[in-house]
Amino acid sequence: MTGWKLKPARDLGLPPAERLRSHGREAGLVGTLLQGAWRRLVRLYMAAMHRLSVTGRENLPAPPFVIVANHASHLDALAVGAALRGPAARRAHALAAGDTFFTSHAMAAFAAYAINALPVWRRRTRPKDLVTLRARLEEDGLVFILFPEGTRSRDGTMAAFQPGLGAFVAGSAVPVVPCWLEGAHEAWPPQRRWPRPGRLHLHIGAPLSFAETAQDREGWVQVAQRCEAAVRALAPR
Repeated sequence: MTGWKLKPARDLGLPPAERLRSHGREAGLVGTLLQGAWRRLVRLYMAAMHRLSVTGRENLPAPPFVIVANHASHLDALAVGAALRGPAARRAHALAAGDTFFTSHAMAAFAAYAINALPVWRRRTRPKDLVTLRARLEEDGLVFILFPEGTRSRDGTMAAFQPGLGAFVAGSAVPVVPCWLEGAHEAWPPQRRWPRPGRLHLHIGAPLSFAETAQDREGWVQVAQRCEAAVRALAPR
């Protein structure tokens, strides 16, 4: 009989405030229960207020994988997360702007234990942070939700994807799933303080593979360009 292979938690020994912002953060029992309750609430909200519908859910592979989508609203990560089911839903982490969602202890606790977000610092993400995130994605069988434009669109038009996306998947067997979220900008544009009712529809495309892509700057650019093209192709005509 194969014995248990126990590993210490990646965030073992970190002070509470540092644990919230750690790329090695693990949920634990309390966090798992909070995240499960949050997912149920978000799904109810999405159904009641935004009548969220999904096409192409059959394109989602088993974890690990990366989801990339257009970014026009704070609803985006919630809607994409609400579309996931089973292990993918439980292992999903939105990569969120650290300088927006992890500035205060209260906001960091909400982002960590409700949204299950991991921070990406726009101006001070270090190479070792990307290495840690990539290792967690592959070794822990996670799902990353990324918005490679880097910020929400102010007019609903999708901007070019940034090449940092390539750090997670270039030369890796981890697939990338392109998605287009329709209606989020109308429901909650950046200029509004609160969302309003409005129908959302998530289009999920076929996974992309970058196993043969070089792990260098040129390879990262290729990843970003292919993913951007795949996401744009899902937009309604």
